[in-house]
Amino acid sequence: CIRDRLWKQVAIETLKLYESKRLSIKSIPQEIRRLELEMQSIRSATSDGSPSKGGGVGPANMYLSNIVRREELERSLEQARIWVSLTDSALSLLNDEERLLLDRFYIHQEKLAADRLAGDLHIDVKTVYRRKDDALRRFTVALYGKTEM
Repeated sequence: CIRDRLWKQVAIETLKLYESKRLSIKSIPQEIRRLELEMQSIRSATSDGSPSKGGGVGPANMYLSNIVRREELERSLEQARIWVSLTDSALSLLNDEERLLLDRFYIHQEKLAADRLAGDLHIDVKTVYRRKDDALRRFTVALYGKTEM
């Protein structure tokens, strides 16, 4: 069914984006801080009283652009925090083996994940894929409440 494949693809994409979203929660505040510092230099440039000469982006435009970028980053940060929290909650409902399978296949996308997991878990590769699919199904239900997979 097309709908079943859609939810599976959405869950896989969520797992693939997980690490970068977690990292963005650390990097976005740094960029906001950089823009705050930049704002201080823009303010000092606008308060010197010298008239703006044509041809460039004036201090007022730079000031407004800085404000807009910071507001967009604040929204992005809040969305990333919620997104990571929801994903963490869904992952926390899985057992250790299920998290390991999803981590190696999707989050960190390890090369030869199936073969390595087969050795680590002392099971055959076919069983690795079956358990990975079961883990993905449980993750999808935990995250989206969808059972049709």
